[in-house]
Amino acid sequence: MTMTRPAPGRPGAHAQPRSGAPRPRLGAVELFIGLLLVAVLLRGWLVGATTSARAETWLTIFVSIVIQATPFVVLGTVVSAAIAALVPPAFFARALPRRPVLAVPVAGVAGAILPGCECGSVPIAGALIRRGVTPAAALAFLLSAPAINPVVLVATAIAFPGRPQMVLARLLASLVASVAMGWLWLRLGRAEWLRTPDRPELAGLSRGAAFVAACRTDLVQAGGYLVIGGLTAATLNVLVPPKWLHLVAGQPVLAVIALAALAVVLSICSEADAFVAASLTQFSLTARLAFLVVGPMVDAKLFAMQAGAFGRRFATRFAPATFVVAVLAAVAVGTVLL
Repeated sequence: MTMTRPAPGRPGAHAQPRSGAPRPRLGAVELFIGLLLVAVLLRGWLVGATTSARAETWLTIFVSIVIQATPFVVLGTVVSAAIAALVPPAFFARALPRRPVLAVPVAGVAGAILPGCECGSVPIAGALIRRGVTPAAALAFLLSAPAINPVVLVATAIAFPGRPQMVLARLLASLVASVAMGWLWLRLGRAEWLRTPDRPELAGLSRGAAFVAACRTDLVQAGGYLVIGGLTAATLNVLVPPKWLHLVAGQPVLAVIALAALAVVLSICSEADAFVAASLTQFSLTARLAFLVVGPMVDAKLFAMQAGAFGRRFATRFAPATFVVAVLAAVAVGTVLL
């Protein structure tokens, strides 16, 4: 029995059919943008359709926070993705002093020049370490960039109109905390605690493709946590009895600790956290400053990202120390300026 071979250029019996052009799929970014547009367009109807005063207040607070913060989230993630995908990591190595003790404050100040949200600062810090930058300087940049970059400071000024001291206090307290943590790691950190990080989703991509991929990843993360933060802030203002909030807010030490812990739980992107802090009017400016300083440096999502990038041994030591240093810096600066 003889077997015939398929003619050249024609598919055999088991050949797979050719697939057509890939169809566009609705991704998380498109869904997030669509929901925001619906919220903006139907804001008046949603508020008017509710019969409960609490529901109206909740919708007003939530939609206002999301609408105000979204432009800064988008701008921050685009800038962060551009730095991660387009700026050569060797640039940072050449720009920093060779002496680690001097490289730490320079890297901390560089956070104001090269902005990025906390979602993007982790892979950037990993790229710095891979290119030979001292870990202490890379960690100072990791903490300062999400907290003192121009996008965040402008958002803070808009969220706290007429209070320029709040912007200055956030800048100084965050810079002090980031530099202090860099020096603390330089003094007490051990090489075996820190694992060399990687960002595999950008590996092998062209600069343009890496930029788009980083934008999508960071926007989904930042947008999701913004919505969670808005939901929580609106719920706190509506459902929690005012006397409870005033009771906590009336205790200076307890108020600072409560808002610092809330920042860890909420995990709001730094481009949006000022609008949430501004809505917590029951609390003092110093307590809200602690919320703004702690959030970009240590929260639930950052702990997970740091554990994944640098290892759990690093995260379990670095995060608690950062929390304490950030709270102390916020209290010290807030006491003087606010």
